[in-house]
Amino acid sequence: MLLLGAATVIAAWARGVPEHAATAVRKERSAAEAPSFETERRKLMITQNASGMTVAERYFLTLTRSNLVAIRSCAEWEPESVAALTTLAGKPVVTLGLLPPSPEGGRGVSKEDAAVRWLDAQPAMSVVYVALGSEVPLRAEQVHELALGLELAGAPFLWALRKPSGVQDADILPPGFEERTCGRGLVVTGWVPQISVLAHGAVAAFLTHCGWNSTIEGLLFGHPLIMLPISSDQGPNARLMEGRKVGMQVPRNESDGSFTREDVAETVRAVAM
Repeated sequence: MLLLGAATVIAAWARGVPEHAATAVRKERSAAEAPSFETERRKLMITQNASGMTVAERYFLTLTRSNLVAIRSCAEWEPESVAALTTLAGKPVVTLGLLPPSPEGGRGVSKEDAAVRWLDAQPAMSVVYVALGSEVPLRAEQVHELALGLELAGAPFLWALRKPSGVQDADILPPGFEERTCGRGLVVTGWVPQISVLAHGAVAAFLTHCGWNSTIEGLLFGHPLIMLPISSDQGPNARLMEGRKVGMQVPRNESDGSFTREDVAETVRAVAM
């Protein structure tokens, strides 16, 4: 069985964890300590779908019928959680390493790419790169609050923005936002060569949703993380990274997961300026 997440997250999500294993997981900055808005989203894991099974049931059925578990992590990064997962699974756990992309792959993009050209004109270690993944877009009001937070922070930014569904192009960003941040910020709604951007010398920090791929890519290039998890394993990943002192989460409302422009600005300044 191949699992692509962090050992801490996988172990924390599993049911029926033995007490000594659960204690080990908690030492890894307890990815299990989820705010209530994350707990509500996780109910999808135990909701029966069209297959007649829940996601959790399918996961554990696969786990019990596997001969071993392979994870995209390493014992050096999560020593206690790898041991805990071995106990929980009751079978060998093979750590494949973090498997980051080649840094050289980020340097082969054409200089004609608009995002790369824009970065070329920025001072070294000055830009916050913002990318929150492609699977789960922010709601329109969250996009506006994030935009106003970036404006308030005052740092140069490059934002790879996925458009919210059901929103007209003219309404995606707050009125006048692009005019007010012209020259200091660039918003791209198409494809952005993320590895090339993260490899660029102008980038100082990475504002990320903390998907495991993006987290590893940010760490590969040594960027501190400004973390705004949206769904799935992203919240536990963010808490793991915060525990490792490589990033800081934007404060959230415990009940509904909302955030304010002031909290975005304060976190960006603390990490990147």
